[in-house]
Amino acid sequence: MQHISITQIGCGAVPAGQKPVDPALHRPAPTCVVDKWALLKEATQAREHLGVSDRDLSVLSALLSFHPKSELGDGDQLIVFPSNASLCDRLHGMPESTLRRHVAALVRAGLVARQDSPNGKRFARRGRNGQIDRAFGFCLQPLLVRAPEIAAAADVARAIAEQTRRLREEVSLKLRDLLCLLPHSQPPVNLEIANRLADIRRTVRRKSSLKELQAVHRELLEISSHVSPAEQMSANDSQNERHYQNSETDYFESPEAEKKPRVSMKDVTLQMVLDATPDLQDYSSNAIRTWQDLLKVGCVVAPMLGIGISLWSKARYTIGDDAAATVVACILQQAGRIQRPGAYLQRLLQKAAAGSFHPAPMVIALLRRQDGLR
Repeated sequence: MQHISITQIGCGAVPAGQKPVDPALHRPAPTCVVDKWALLKEATQAREHLGVSDRDLSVLSALLSFHPKSELGDGDQLIVFPSNASLCDRLHGMPESTLRRHVAALVRAGLVARQDSPNGKRFARRGRNGQIDRAFGFCLQPLLVRAPEIAAAADVARAIAEQTRRLREEVSLKLRDLLCLLPHSQPPVNLEIANRLADIRRTVRRKSSLKELQAVHRELLEISSHVSPAEQMSANDSQNERHYQNSETDYFESPEAEKKPRVSMKDVTLQMVLDATPDLQDYSSNAIRTWQDLLKVGCVVAPMLGIGISLWSKARYTIGDDAAATVVACILQQAGRIQRPGAYLQRLLQKAAAGSFHPAPMVIALLRRQDGLR
């Protein structure tokens, strides 16, 4: 982290504790020498306070590059007079209309001032000794005058950025924990809370402000009061859970299970499913890259939709893991339209038993809907 270095210089006889005043500006005259590039970095940190954009500061950087010294100091010749063509070249071909817009923003922000000649041209007159006697162009004096203010604003911006970073991290961890607890919450949470957590996850992914993150954090604390993990699960409950998991594994690995027909997925690819059901990714902490990843997320989402363990197991057995995970993803994507996901899945399994169900039409219909939203 680099801060601007301000070197005090002599200003004549001034009473102790009182700054010299420039009668023309009616404000304290600059009494410092500032590294111009360090000041530009501070202005970049403080751009929100200054009311300028990154592109505005790019133009300011180009203007500073025409000042011959590495520092801005009181008593220096602080007017630069490049032509628009020279500035545009230094800005890698920026159009003149764009340049004028950004220069106007710098003037409005009080970082530079225009010092116009009678004919509006930018140039400098030199005396007999070759030194610049008078110049017309852009004055950098306001930037020097505001150096202490810019440095203070940059410190505040850095502190807010660090606070935002820490809070974003805390919110992400809290959100991850809640998403992991949802399938095991006692009593089960309703779908509205699950959908709200998915919305929050999308919000956190964007560049949220500190105020927005504080509001999200308060909401997560409120939601956590409604999500009670089964921490008091007894030894017998834990044993039953392990027994269920082992039984399920043994069942699917049995010869009888291997002989059971599954729904063909040859017309449906994983990418088609992911494109058709973008909401599903909000319930996974990692990218979904394989069918096994899809199944893992399905195991999390199914109970959140109100699909019981026995029905979920039946779906996996009846139509296969890939098809079951695909169906659950499609149901989640239409959560606002399907009022009873469990009953809906049960009807699909009845169709599958009759040989009249295939997940491809569901996926294709959702793909068309997604294309219509784009």
